[in-house]
Amino acid sequence: MLAEPGSRVIMLGNVAIARGALEYGVAYASAYPGTPSTEITEALSLAARILGAPYVEWSSNEKVALEGALGAALAGVPAMASMKHVGLNVAADPLFSAGYMGVPAPLVVVTADDPGMWSSQNEQDNRWYGVHAYIPVVEPAGAQEAKTAIIEAFKLSSRWEHPVLFRTTTRIGHTRVPVEAGEINLEGIRRKGKFSRDIDRYTLVPAHARKLREELVGKWERMAEDLSDHPLNKAEGPEDAKILVVGVGLGYRYAAEALRRLNATDKARLLKISTPIPLPGRLLLDEASRVETVVFVEEGDPVVEMLAKSLFYDEGVTPKIYGKARGPVRRTGELTLDNVTRAIATVLGIELAPPRAPRPSISLPPRPPVLCAGCPYRAVFYALRRAVGKARVRPIYNGDIGCYSLGVNPPFQMQDTIVEMGGSIGLANGMSHVVEGQVPIAIIGDSTFFHAGLPSLANAVYNGSPILIVVLDNRTTAMTGHQPHPGIGVTAMGREFRELDIVEVARGLGVEYVKVIDAFNIKEGEEEFARALEYVKREKKPALVVARGACILLAIANARRMGVRYTVYKVNEEKCTACGLCYRAFNCPAIYAGDDGKARIDPLLCTGCGECAQICPFDAFEPVEEPPSEWLRIMRTAKPT
Repeated sequence: MLAEPGSRVIMLGNVAIARGALEYGVAYASAYPGTPSTEITEALSLAARILGAPYVEWSSNEKVALEGALGAALAGVPAMASMKHVGLNVAADPLFSAGYMGVPAPLVVVTADDPGMWSSQNEQDNRWYGVHAYIPVVEPAGAQEAKTAIIEAFKLSSRWEHPVLFRTTTRIGHTRVPVEAGEINLEGIRRKGKFSRDIDRYTLVPAHARKLREELVGKWERMAEDLSDHPLNKAEGPEDAKILVVGVGLGYRYAAEALRRLNATDKARLLKISTPIPLPGRLLLDEASRVETVVFVEEGDPVVEMLAKSLFYDEGVTPKIYGKARGPVRRTGELTLDNVTRAIATVLGIELAPPRAPRPSISLPPRPPVLCAGCPYRAVFYALRRAVGKARVRPIYNGDIGCYSLGVNPPFQMQDTIVEMGGSIGLANGMSHVVEGQVPIAIIGDSTFFHAGLPSLANAVYNGSPILIVVLDNRTTAMTGHQPHPGIGVTAMGREFRELDIVEVARGLGVEYVKVIDAFNIKEGEEEFARALEYVKREKKPALVVARGACILLAIANARRMGVRYTVYKVNEEKCTACGLCYRAFNCPAIYAGDDGKARIDPLLCTGCGECAQICPFDAFEPVEEPPSEWLRIMRTAKPT
């Protein structure tokens, strides 16, 4: 990340983006963690701790992150907000307003799309936001171009005094490539700003917004003309070709390699577009007017393809058009070299042998994602399910976004809905007023609670929603790599401050029944959940239970740094009856069945949490030695540093 200028080093695409932002001179960077964008801000956070600048923060959610970056840009310093694609939905409100206002200093909004939904609930293409909000989109052609492209995005934002969307994808952000390091703009990243009043521009009351709308439309046309000459866009190949392949962003890499594999670089002209929104119309028209066929290759939706069709119709350009709208390029999932090659071969009339599925010589066992051995969530799910059974209630488990989403899988299957950040409490609110004989239970994580749980919790109190809210407080944003949040007391720059206590926040919002349990104590959890459910049924009001216990991976990392060893567990085979409760109903990945059906523990996977000893009715699990008291404390209190 902080390699010497002129050196060539291997960088993750996201780290290259962070490096490019530093080289330009970003002075303010904010984000909410979300795969595949997280490493951008992690890299900037590391740089800020070493260099003392720029200012970097993990914001409570994406809307807050974008508002902060917009405020910094309005105060005259280059700013960047980073988030995954669904995070931009949360930040859409300030995004649209920023397009009307413009900015006196550069503002780049990184949106990391996730084609194929590797770690997301949908496959949306955020270039549509650029079209809808009148905000230009820069889209690098792979990780190789990420550093250069982010610098260009800042330059465009500066020249136009307008926010710019920087669209990446999982494959761009998570690919490692050699990157040549340039000079880091220390003067820029240490810059302080000053806000200059401009009421007509920055206060979007209707009278001002109407005028700004007129200016915005005219500005949009000028930006489209400007982008037709931008160096990120280029054409290559024979000028007399009858076929034009348009590679948009990462699609250019796939298209170029596909033409090489097909030995067809002399049969088609290739147009690279890395500034898709607004459409660089003059460039596209010039290239398309000289061919008979145009093939669009782009990651996500056929955004450029559909805009180009409209442009071609208006200008009377009539090539045959192929792409995603009607094929042969796949509409869903990620682009791959194989499917792009086959799509282009179809247009070129080249026959390829049908693909052969690989036939491995061995059959690999399935490896579905599971909660880690020692995860406090497993104990909470187990305790909650037992409490629900004893209370004889029919639960509706409304899940949320986090590691605990894995509760949807057997044996727990305690996530009946998973929609979006904060949706657990929101959906439970609605259900509670229309169902009979069922109790909605909202399961939400600590970081998600601060991200999007507060408004829906306030709504539950205000409207008297009879629901149980379980906040799984594992002291970190675990799913994205252990980033801090407002409940931790540590910022992205390593500064410590008072922790925001979930209990105090809930009581401050008016929740009358608020309890805290030790997430690792199954008996305590079962008893408290039963009491909370009785309260909900009796009082017809919301109850909130905070289950506290550190992410076991974070606890182990902290213990190793402190020189504290944890004690693994073993099975007393004389006591084990082979009932299977531990490896079936509890499903700890460190426990497996021996040939005789009796439990076995893999010492390499065991984390010493002791949950197995609590759930075994025959006391067959024992620690190899007495667990150190310091380890038991770390298990419950570890947090990011």
